Amino acid sequence: MAGKTVSEKSIEDYLRLRVKQAGGRAYKFVSPGNAGVPDRLAILPGGRIAFVELKAPGKKPTALQQKKIQELRSLGVLVTWADCREAVDRILVELLAEKAGTQ
Repeated sequence: MAGKTVSEKSIEDYLRLRVKQAGGRAYKFVSPGNAGVPDRLAILPGGRIAFVELKAPGKKPTALQQKKIQELRSLGVLVTWADCREAVDRILVELLAEKAGTQ
């Protein structure tokens, strides 16, 4: 990948692939009138669900996105974000481990 810039879209595509490989779905999430909501809703077998905000490498969620993340977390919802493939992999490990621990 030398000389090739990794984009937010490539991170999003990787999340979709990894969730699919785990037997789940990663739906594009759009909530009209609610700017700042996370990009994807990842649903894994066993009912494990998380909102995931995806960013280009080195980028962080905006202030509005951070506010939405906190709002969802305060409701007990699992919300996270990733700016690289390694972060996506960590999210999947966490989701799959928590799913396994609840059964």
